[in-house]
Amino acid sequence: MTNFLAGAVSMGLFVAGLFFLRFWKNSHDRFFLCFAISFWVEAVNRGLITYASTEAAQPERIPILYLIRLAAFGLILFAIYDKNRSIKNL
Repeated sequence: MTNFLAGAVSMGLFVAGLFFLRFWKNSHDRFFLCFAISFWVEAVNRGLITYASTEAAQPERIPILYLIRLAAFGLILFAIYDKNRSIKNL
């Protein structure tokens, strides 16, 4: 049951990325593209965590999974910073 719910969360993150991709196609704003990529990276990360939990006894001991999550959240922070920086320069 836990793996099913993890897959549902991963699918939801992927769909959220598609949602932001649609906004990017309409506006061509990097903010939405960064958010879409970030959600897709997090969806892959959730899938890897689920796979690692079935293969290894302790997936929290795999540091690359946390680095992938850090990259996804870093991309969100970059998108917010870039959007605010471009607004102030107008």
